[in-house]
Amino acid sequence: MMSAQDAPAGGARAAQPTIGIVGLGLIGGSFARAYAAAGARVVACDTDEDTMDAAMIETVEAVLDDEEIPGCDLIILAAYPDACIEWLEEHAEVLGAASAPEDGRGPVVIDTAGVKAAVCARAFELARAHGFAFVGAHPMAGTEHSGFAHARANLFQGAPMVLVPPALDDTARLHLLDRVHTLLAPVGFGTFSVTTPEEHDAVIAYTSQLAHVVSNAYVKSPTAREHHGFSAGSYRDLTRVAHLNPTMWAELMCDDAENLSREIGRIIDALAAYRDALDAGDRERLRALLAEGDRIKRALDDERDS
Repeated sequence: MMSAQDAPAGGARAAQPTIGIVGLGLIGGSFARAYAAAGARVVACDTDEDTMDAAMIETVEAVLDDEEIPGCDLIILAAYPDACIEWLEEHAEVLGAASAPEDGRGPVVIDTAGVKAAVCARAFELARAHGFAFVGAHPMAGTEHSGFAHARANLFQGAPMVLVPPALDDTARLHLLDRVHTLLAPVGFGTFSVTTPEEHDAVIAYTSQLAHVVSNAYVKSPTAREHHGFSAGSYRDLTRVAHLNPTMWAELMCDDAENLSREIGRIIDALAAYRDALDAGDRERLRALLAEGDRIKRALDDERDS
């Protein structure tokens, strides 16, 4: 279970911070819109020229390049995990030259990837070697849609944010988390929690990746083609995330393969128990299985609401 704690509250932020964003898909684009709406100066880069053109009409003021990096207060890596690391490797020297983390000088870099161990291992190494500040991050928000066209300024309003800081002494760690909390304040996250890369990936394999796998597999039944007129909320709820970005999710799932494979094995075992009860015509066994799941869900809801 994830070991989380509230991150410390931050102090006052600069009157007009400069926010750099790498990748303007749904997440990066929503960060860009949120900060622009809050009055920050937003600079960004994206490999898609049409996306950049659209973003620079109303949201992004300049291209994030080596000249802009030193002036950034926060840089958000909102690309796929491998692309986040590639960008960091290419710009580590510029980030280091602009930084003195112990004095609070230079950009703080965070990522938004859905896996943390694969990203943080290399990112922490680069930050340590070149002397800049990096904190892993995962905003717990999103939709089944992707791309800048679907980005919105209020996507993160009230949402949880998970932070994964590097190994530091307590004072330096709290100072770094305070800076991140302050810089993220304009976006409107509801809660902050702190964990390790390993704990994050173990839990996210269940709460996010498994849900996408199950939803994606569910619609592969031939009956899905005949559901119109026979479906309501249950079908909509279970199939919402079957629509996904296969390239991104394949990368995330492979980076967290051990944890996700274990969770898939658990749900296969659970489903097999229901099937065995049905095949045996064992109504009492089926009732017990259903009651068990209902009881667990109610207990989880009570724990959340307490």
